[in-house]
Amino acid sequence: MAEQGRIVGGRLVLEDRVAPGRVSVADGRIVAVEPDEAEAAGPFVAPGFVDIHVHGWGGHDAMGSVADLDGMARALLRHGVTSFLPTAVTASLDTLVAFAETVRAWMPGAPADGAAPLGFNLEGPFLAVEKKGAQNPAFIRAADTVAAADLGPLLDGLRITTIAPEQSGALALITWLAGRGVAVSLGHSVATVAQARAGYAAGARSTTHLFNAMIGLDHRSPGLAAAALTNDEVYVELVADGFHVHEALWPIVVRSKPGMLILVSDAAAPAGTEPGPATLGGLAVDNRGDRITLAGTETLAGSAIALDTAVRNLARSGVPLPVAVAAASRYPLALLGVTDRGRLEPGQRADLALLDDDLRVTQVMRAGGDWIAGAG
Repeated sequence: MAEQGRIVGGRLVLEDRVAPGRVSVADGRIVAVEPDEAEAAGPFVAPGFVDIHVHGWGGHDAMGSVADLDGMARALLRHGVTSFLPTAVTASLDTLVAFAETVRAWMPGAPADGAAPLGFNLEGPFLAVEKKGAQNPAFIRAADTVAAADLGPLLDGLRITTIAPEQSGALALITWLAGRGVAVSLGHSVATVAQARAGYAAGARSTTHLFNAMIGLDHRSPGLAAAALTNDEVYVELVADGFHVHEALWPIVVRSKPGMLILVSDAAAPAGTEPGPATLGGLAVDNRGDRITLAGTETLAGSAIALDTAVRNLARSGVPLPVAVAAASRYPLALLGVTDRGRLEPGQRADLALLDDDLRVTQVMRAGGDWIAGAG
């Protein structure tokens, strides 16, 4: 790498290729991107990653205190995540409103040495009990049991929420939320393919952790996964930890969803801590180091990875690095309608991650600020 006067050199991960070059930074923005063969031995220079579905990291719970949000943001930045959505699990409406209020109050003073919050994500409570996964069934609600007025306190800052489209009142709620700028994601669902298509037609734009907590690609009874993979207009989330979705299926997802694949970590608060017992949304879980499960079961309860691991895993499986990086930066931002970051282009915010030959994060820059040591 060559760095002089805010010049960062290396193998630039561009939209369609990796090429040696230099990125010039001034006033927090990229001002020039130039080819330079002399940088061919430098680190990979990627746009900062964006995790839009992450429940915690390093013992810090997204639904905890301001100190937890600070700790989570700082921990994520070291993994190359420069922007994120703190994500709530299913809880009572009062708890979700309190979570929203905490995140909103925290955002203006979020630490400059942490990932930048872009709002928040609610995974529930309008889900199917049959596909609850690690969501607490005590708080799952039917959409038509909650008045719009009760949801009003959640709207400011709400960027994504998961809904099961087959549930009573779900289609009307999807349309109502989509009309207010919320990206509705279908998931935790027993929807048939027809019911899932109705959910997308009502305004849903994404799919929560594809293949998990939904009907998959059964050749006689296809469900939500089939509807998502065959709809060119909707995004799909992929948790590329090797446990949520077998690696053999990743090429199918990549080929089916060009420009619409979003890598997410779905990391739970115990991720990045020593293995042992923990809790998630009031439920007991086991942190096994490489995965997190409901206590005493094999049911996954979020993941134990950060987004850099997802990028590394996808690239190592044979997916071109620009595609893997875009799935962790440009595409999640596109779902949110955020256009000022996510590319190595003049005018973009200087959110940069440097990766070594093993695709491990060595340094991170957020908005042209000081370099932060990566987690490696």
